[in-house]
Amino acid sequence: MNRKYFGTDGIRGQVNKKHMTPDVAMRLGLAAGRVFKRGDHVHRVVIGKDTRRSGYMYEPALASGFVAAGMDVIMVGPMPTPAVAMLVKSLRADLGVMISASHNPHYDNGLKFFGPDGYKLSDETEIEIEGLLDNGCNDVLVEATSLGKASRLESARGRYVEFAKATVPSGVSFEGLKVVVDCANGAAYKVAPDVLWELGADVIPMSVEPNGFNINDKCGSTYPQEMCERVVREGADLGVALDGDADRLILCNEKGEIVDGDQIMALITRNWAKRDILAGGGLVTTVMSNLGLERLLHSENLKLERTQVGDRYVVARMRETGMNVGGEQSGHIVLTDFSTTGDGLVSALQVMTEITQSGITASEACNQFEPVPQLLKSVKYTAADPLDMPSVKLAIETAEKALAGSGRLVIRKSGTEPLMRVMAEGDDADLVTKHVEAICHEVETAA
Repeated sequence: MNRKYFGTDGIRGQVNKKHMTPDVAMRLGLAAGRVFKRGDHVHRVVIGKDTRRSGYMYEPALASGFVAAGMDVIMVGPMPTPAVAMLVKSLRADLGVMISASHNPHYDNGLKFFGPDGYKLSDETEIEIEGLLDNGCNDVLVEATSLGKASRLESARGRYVEFAKATVPSGVSFEGLKVVVDCANGAAYKVAPDVLWELGADVIPMSVEPNGFNINDKCGSTYPQEMCERVVREGADLGVALDGDADRLILCNEKGEIVDGDQIMALITRNWAKRDILAGGGLVTTVMSNLGLERLLHSENLKLERTQVGDRYVVARMRETGMNVGGEQSGHIVLTDFSTTGDGLVSALQVMTEITQSGITASEACNQFEPVPQLLKSVKYTAADPLDMPSVKLAIETAEKALAGSGRLVIRKSGTEPLMRVMAEGDDADLVTKHVEAICHEVETAA
């Protein structure tokens, strides 16, 4: 059964359009409330949000649905996505919802759901919720004496601050470390600077004045240029750029050079292996991670497991293999010793710990391997399925033969629009470019 509402990361779209209306949010509360009311205990749901103006609309709509379904609602206000996942477990709640469209602009929003174990919902559970949405929720409504209640948890921010600090090894202090942190005018605009300062760092905060519309607006992990410039100008040791809901990050070193998720995962994986706390003997990442990362790990007898793109698939494989480090090149880093989902701040703390304990610079710490030349292009198509066209098949076969033994080719469709993502990497940069462009040309002209 195809999912109508849920995508690869919850429900997301333009505010007041299609699935992102208050009516759908209220019905989602009813439907999810029905699915997660299991047992005779008092049922609870945690609702967090980022700083988008539309959050004021979706929060009460969701709460109305959950209350009408007989669930108590605990609202925590603007909080990072990983904080909501953590609080679901901490508060013994049945469900958690984060209202956020992550790195998207303010006119988009989304709803991410977490089960009682703090993990994102399975495809089967999302389909069950969708079935109730499409078939009406009137039978979910409880009697007046069984309605839930709604309240705000004023201590939520402090709980997450202490949780994040506890992920740093005992005795480690960041005193003497100057850090620029760009909070994207998003969910971590208060907690991230607080955590870094309380751990001893000299903190230079950026994008910490949200107004409901400036989230991710030329700031944060999707626009790290100003952070990089600020690091150099201030003579800082490191720059940390979070996205709107703080579940991913991009770093820059003291030279203002960008560090992507592959280098961060390599650093954490190798460091945890040395400390004998790496579980599963390796790392889980996606098909998009650089071949240089794979070669590095294999040279040290560490495994690299690849999944399709999406942090939910990374987490699923981590749970299957027992590995405790995973993530994406884009900066979603999942450390299951601490969290059930990506946590940009906690990941940054692990990098800062290595810099502090080893006494090396960020540029040294975050230069774990030499990336193989990689090129990713997105191309629009008009054919029903370009991958069925003989000309496209031939271009792909030719590229695979040319890159065999020295590179990789990854072709995937966008899940939301008629775009084909074409990625190739290999030791010969000219060869990579030649074949990516050839495939893109055939996809674009296929009809």
